Amino acid sequence: MIILRDIALRRGSKLLLQDANVTIQPGQRLALIGANGCGKSSLFALLLGELGADAGDIEGMNTLRMSHMAQETHATDMPAGEFVWRGDKVLAELRDAVSTLELAGEFDKAAGLHSRLDEIDGYSAERRAQRLLQGLGFAEDAHARPVSAFSGGWRIRLNLARALMTPSDILLLDEPTNHLDLDATLWLQQWLQQYPGTLLMISHDRDFIDATCERVLHIEQQQLFAYKGTYSDFERMRAERLANQQASFEKQQRRIAEIDDFVRRFRYKATKAKQAQSRLKELERMQTLAPAHADSPFDFSFPTPARSSDPLLRLDEATLGYGSTAVLRGVDLQLRPGSRYGLLGRNGAGKSTLLKSLIGELPLLGGARTTGEHLRIGYFDQQQLEALDMQASPALHLQRLSPTAREQEILNFLGGFNFRGDAATATIAPFSGGEKARLALAMVVWQKPNLLVLDEPTNHLDLDMRHAMEVALQAYEGALVLVSHDRHMLRNTAEELLLVHDGCVEEYSDDLEGYERWILSSYRQTEKREVGATDTSRKEKRQQAANQRDKLRPLQRQVDKTEAQMNEVHAALQALREQLGDTALYTEQSRQTLADLLKREGELKNRAAALDDAWLEQQQMLEQLSQEICR
Repeated sequence: MIILRDIALRRGSKLLLQDANVTIQPGQRLALIGANGCGKSSLFALLLGELGADAGDIEGMNTLRMSHMAQETHATDMPAGEFVWRGDKVLAELRDAVSTLELAGEFDKAAGLHSRLDEIDGYSAERRAQRLLQGLGFAEDAHARPVSAFSGGWRIRLNLARALMTPSDILLLDEPTNHLDLDATLWLQQWLQQYPGTLLMISHDRDFIDATCERVLHIEQQQLFAYKGTYSDFERMRAERLANQQASFEKQQRRIAEIDDFVRRFRYKATKAKQAQSRLKELERMQTLAPAHADSPFDFSFPTPARSSDPLLRLDEATLGYGSTAVLRGVDLQLRPGSRYGLLGRNGAGKSTLLKSLIGELPLLGGARTTGEHLRIGYFDQQQLEALDMQASPALHLQRLSPTAREQEILNFLGGFNFRGDAATATIAPFSGGEKARLALAMVVWQKPNLLVLDEPTNHLDLDMRHAMEVALQAYEGALVLVSHDRHMLRNTAEELLLVHDGCVEEYSDDLEGYERWILSSYRQTEKREVGATDTSRKEKRQQAANQRDKLRPLQRQVDKTEAQMNEVHAALQALREQLGDTALYTEQSRQTLADLLKREGELKNRAAALDDAWLEQQQMLEQLSQEICR
C-alpha cells in the first residue's frame, strides 16, 4: 500500500499540490489526469525520488520494485534489443557475470549463475525484447539496430519497451501512447490489461484509460481527487461533485450577503450590536468555498472558409512513393467540402506517404492529382513543432503568417487557445510540448483552411484541449483527413474510415470497434505462433544480418544523401532567422525586404519539412524491406 499524506509540492514559485492525500492499494490501475502544468510529471518525480516534497510524507515505496518510462535516451551504439532487455537489471548483471567468468575459464562458477538465469527465464530475454519491440511498431530487425539509429519519437518507444521489460511491483508511465500509432496503442492496451502489478499512468486518451484503468486521480486546484471507475465514470462523478460544490458556494454567498446586510444596518445600534458582532465572528469562521471551475480554458472554432471548390482535391489512379519505389498503387480519392475521413493502417503501411501526397509535398509517381481553384490546405504533424521559432512569441508566429493583421485581433484569437497575457507575447522556448502543439494548431486554424490534414494532432494535448478540438472539428465545414491513435477523437470527428494496407487504400466497411477486434485478434494469433517457435542459431542470425546489409545498402545511401540535404537547409534557415532578428527590418522602409525574407523562410521551412518527411519515410522503407527479407 502506498500512502501520500498531506503532500505539498512546488516547482519554483508555483504551488502544484497543497495538503494532498491519496492511498493506492496493491494491484490497482490508476490514471493520473489534469491540465497541462498542474503537476502530474512532478508527482511522478516525487514518487521516483527525483524531487522532494515541501511538506508531508510518502509511505510504502521503499520495498517496491519500480519501473518507469524515461522521457529521454542518449544516443548509444548498443543494439535496441539489448537496450530493452537490460531494463531487467538482475538479468543484465547475471549475464555480464556469466560472460566474465566464462572468458576467464571459470566454468564451474558460471554453472551456478546459469541456473539462476534459467530460474528468471533469462534465456528468453532476446525473444521477449523482440516481441515488445514488434508490438510497439518496430520492424522485425529493429532489435539489431543501434539505439543511435532511431529518431526521438522512436527512442521514446524504446524507453517504453525497456520499462515494460523491467520486472516491477509498480509501473509509472507518462503519456505512453504519445508516440504510438493506433495499432501499437491497442497492443499496449492488451499488454497492460495483463500486467499484475500496480499501474499509475499519466494519459490524455480517454478510451485508453477506460480500457486499462479502474480508478482516476485528478489534480485540480492543488488537490488530488480520487474517483472509482473509468474516465467516463469520472466525468459523471466530477460533474455531480462540481454541481454540489457550486450549490454550496451559492448558498454560502447568500448567507454572506445576509450577514453583510445585517451588520451594515445594525452594527452601531446598541440593541443589535451584540448580534452584529456574533454574525461577524460567524463570517470569520466560515470556510470559504471556491466556485466550481468547470469551464475549459479553450474556446476556438474553425472559421468558415471564404471560398471553396467542389471537389477540393482528387487523386486518380495515383501511384505514391519515393524515387522509383512505389508504396501505394491505384489510389482513387475525392475530397469534397464536408468529407471526413479517418485513416487506419499499421505502422509503415503508407499513411504518411498518402498524407504527403495529398498536401503536394510528395510528387506522384503515376496517376493524377487535381486541385480545386480555391483549395486551401491546413496541415499538422508533430514535426511542425520542431519547425517553430523558439525565440519568437505566439503572436509573432501569427504576425509572420499575416503581416497586415491587427495586434489585438491576433491576441484575441490566441486567447481561445489559452495563450493570454504574457503567454501570448513571450518567447516560446520554455513552452511545454503541449503548449507548442497548441500553438502549431492555432497557426493551422488561423489560416482558414478548407481542407484539414491532421497527423496525430492530439499528442501532448490535455483532455480539455482535446475536447475543444473535437467540438471545433465537429462544426468544421471543410474537408478533413485525420490520422490519430485517439479513438474518441476518430469516433467523434470522422464519418468514413479508409484502410491503408498491402500497397492500397480502400474503404473500411466495419466500424472502429471492429478494427480494434481485428488488430487484437491478430496479436493473439502472433503470440500463439511464437510460443512454439525456436530461436534461430547465432550463425544463421549473422548470415541473415549480412544479407540484409547487402540489400539495404542502396537505400541507406539515399538516407545519407537526404540527411546531408537536411543539414544544408537547416543551416540556411538558421542564417535567415538571424537576419530576421534585425529590428531594422520591421519598418515601413524595409517592408519589401522583410516580405522577401519571410517568403524565403517559408520556402526553406517547407523544404526542411519535406526532407524530414522523406527521411522518415526512407527509414520506414528500410524497416519494410527488412521485414520482407526476414520472411
